[in-house]
Amino acid sequence: MTEKEKMLAGLYYYAYDEELVRDRERAKKLCKLLNEQSDGSLEDRSIILKELLQTEQNCWIESPFRCDYGYNIKLGKNFYANFNCVILDCNLVTIGDNVLFAPNVQVYTATHPVNVADRIAGKEMAYPIEIGDNVWIGGGSIILPGVKIGENTVIGAGSVVTKPIPSNSVAVGNPCRVIKQIS
Repeated sequence: MTEKEKMLAGLYYYAYDEELVRDRERAKKLCKLLNEQSDGSLEDRSIILKELLQTEQNCWIESPFRCDYGYNIKLGKNFYANFNCVILDCNLVTIGDNVLFAPNVQVYTATHPVNVADRIAGKEMAYPIEIGDNVWIGGGSIILPGVKIGENTVIGAGSVVTKPIPSNSVAVGNPCRVIKQIS
């Protein structure tokens, strides 16, 4: 398996593999270009986003925005991310239709081993994240690796989502917990 294949399979991988470094540099350049176009036209920003995310979906992401690869972010229709969004897409980040991110939302598929020797050796892992349709993620929230958030859910500002959140829920806190169901 290539390091990229290992990364997407949730196995230990070496992040400084030549292909992965090249792909991250591509994303870094496109993010820089996008962020420099913060006052640019919708058309100019849309062209950059489509190239970065390798998608035909229309979306709006405010600057500044950062991601690792871009191509591992799969968007539904009508996605909006407010200022300072970070998506570490070392594995798939699947985002449904009509999803809103408030400012400073961070989505992390990447993680590191607890074992010190493995960390020092440069091993990393990444686990996919799924966000269902019609989800609103409050400002400053962090979504951790392997999490699935069900449709029609609201995540309160400042939450740290460490475990799956069921559909039709309001969930808040650190760690994030369901506080009520939405009918």
